[in-house]
Amino acid sequence: MISGILFDKDGTLFDFQVSWSGWARAFLGELAGGDDREAARLGALIGYDWETSGFHPDSHLISGTDEDTVTALLPEIPGATPESLRSRISLAAATAPMAEAVPLVPFLAALKARGLRIGVATNDSEYSARAHLEQAGILEQFDFVAGADSGFGPKPGPGMCLAFAEAMGLPPAEVLMVGDSLHDLHAGAAAGMRSLGVLTGLAEAHVLAPHADLVLPDIGALLDRLDSANRLDASGRDDKATQTESDSVAI
Repeated sequence: MISGILFDKDGTLFDFQVSWSGWARAFLGELAGGDDREAARLGALIGYDWETSGFHPDSHLISGTDEDTVTALLPEIPGATPESLRSRISLAAATAPMAEAVPLVPFLAALKARGLRIGVATNDSEYSARAHLEQAGILEQFDFVAGADSGFGPKPGPGMCLAFAEAMGLPPAEVLMVGDSLHDLHAGAAAGMRSLGVLTGLAEAHVLAPHADLVLPDIGALLDRLDSANRLDASGRDDKATQTESDSVAI
């Protein structure tokens, strides 16, 4: 039985490439003082391709934290301190325009109508996470929001996952961790949760599938899967299916 769902933010609730590519180009250009060659060099340090305006799958911005980005960029920004660069990144990130992976207001309302507790666990800062959820008009839907700086540690550690389960009064086995990266899936597994991989980040299905109970194109199809899985759990049947080449292992 699934009683709670913990979502990653970027690449899961929001389409990663659409949401962050334009922002990264503008931010890097500002850091570089309008020098495109310098902006391209800085972008390469964090896994961003200036020529294609896209991210590499191993980019710091996909599953890393603000600290990873600070570490990569700090030696290249004259006069910057860790604190000033961290603040600059967090404040700029909070204004990034987010592209919803699916229409989130009705999707989250449907989850809440089923009596599910829902939360967000992101390696972004909690400040940025709350700002993005507020911009989308969905912050109040969540029972729990944590970032890498919230005191539970970043993913792939299980801290945020366990904190959600504890705060909701749920056993981890009744929580589904949903994310677009191996960091998300490993965090859920380390916490004893089931996991769902989605393809609205940069990781491909064959990368996520060995680590997930289910891989879907996006979170939109989750409702039907949950209803089916909970019916099977309630009937005492085994709800674990054999994975196919497409997307299928039942939750």
